[in-house]
Parts: sequence; C-alpha cells; structure tokens
Amino acid sequence: MEPRIIFEDEWICVIDKPAGLVTNDSSTSRNTLQSWFAKKYGIEREETEFGSKQGLVHRLDKDTSGVMVLAKTQSAYEILKKQFLERKVVKKYIALVHGRFNESEGSVALPIERNPKDKFKFAIGRDLSRMAITDWRVLEQRGDYTLVELTPHTGRTHQIRVHMKHLGHPVVADPIYGGKRYKVDIKWCPRLFLHAASLEFAHPQSRERVEFEAELPGELAKLVH
Repeated sequence: MEPRIIFEDEWICVIDKPAGLVTNDSSTSRNTLQSWFAKKYGIEREETEFGSKQGLVHRLDKDTSGVMVLAKTQSAYEILKKQFLERKVVKKYIALVHGRFNESEGSVALPIERNPKDKFKFAIGRDLSRMAITDWRVLEQRGDYTLVELTPHTGRTHQIRVHMKHLGHPVVADPIYGGKRYKVDIKWCPRLFLHAASLEFAHPQSRERVEFEAELPGELAKLVH
C-alpha cells in the first residue's frame, strides 16, 4: 500500500494517501507513510523535529484518503509547519454524511477533547484552548444522505468526524463515530466516506500559493456518480 505522488521537487512531495495507510510511526510498527517517505528519500531519524518526524508536516486519519504535503528539507519543514500553525493552509474535504441539512452552508466552532470514557475517541469538550472550527457546504442531497464540502480551520484529531456527529450528520461508514448506522453503512460503503480533496499553501521556496487536488478514489466515486 503506497501513496500516489501528485507532485514533487527538491523541497516538497505532495501525495494522495490511500485509506488504510497509517500516517506516522508512533501509532504502529507496521509500514506507515512516514517509513515509506523516510526510506524513499533517505531521511534519517535525528533529534531535530524534522528528523524525528522524518518529513511529516501534518497527518490524516488512517481511514481517510487524500492530499498531503511532506517536506524533504529542514527549511521546507519549518516553513510549512509555520503555515499550518498560523492557519494559512486551506484544506478541503469531501464527505458523505447521514441526513439532510436545512441550510446550504454553515460553520461549527466547538472545542474537541479526548473522550474521558474512551481514550481512542474524541468528543465535544469545554476547554476553549482546544477550540476547533469547521465550515461546511452542501454539494448535493442524495435521499437521506448529503454530500458536503468541509473546510477545517484547525487541525484537531477526528475534528470533522466529531463535528459532523455533533450536528447529527455522522460521516457514512465511520467505524468510531457512526454508532449503529455503521453496521448498515458498511454493507454498501466499503470504508469511511471522508477524503481530503485539496490542499493550498505557499510553496516553501518560491512562497507562491499553490494548490493540489486528488479526486475521490474509485470505491467512493462510484457511490455518488
């Protein structure tokens, strides 16, 4: 299971991560995006942040597919990381969620914290320092389901999935937050219907804004086309 390279130069590598591929080494001993990237480009593990992350600037959940950018150099890593921290990176996701919306677009601004009852889950919390913001826009209503575009302005773990569940519109085939619906979803949808469709940022060398896209993978596209 390897990512597809969308673009690369001497500073960055932009990839389309397949669902099922774990991003970083800290959560598994199996092959990961981090180990693939480090081996492919000879990035040794070092004490610096760039070395310890081995080029990983951000992450996607294991079950989420789509666009990611990785840094090939220390300077590229620092510049990209700063953009993510300062919320200057524009991320757009496509998801199929349960239910129909009464409005065509909206925003959720609620803090997300680790669920005290389950360390593998996250939930809406009270700590405002963990505030998370997600914009949503309806693309298409499909019966009792809605195809939405989501723009997270923060990068909390499971942010989109938790926010959509809170709104009463859990992502289709979500094994963690889908509840009883998941058992029905998985019969017709093979995986979590969440895809990182585009990523826009300033190139670390030219500083010009660039945008990269990844189409819905076939197993999801055939369900909505």
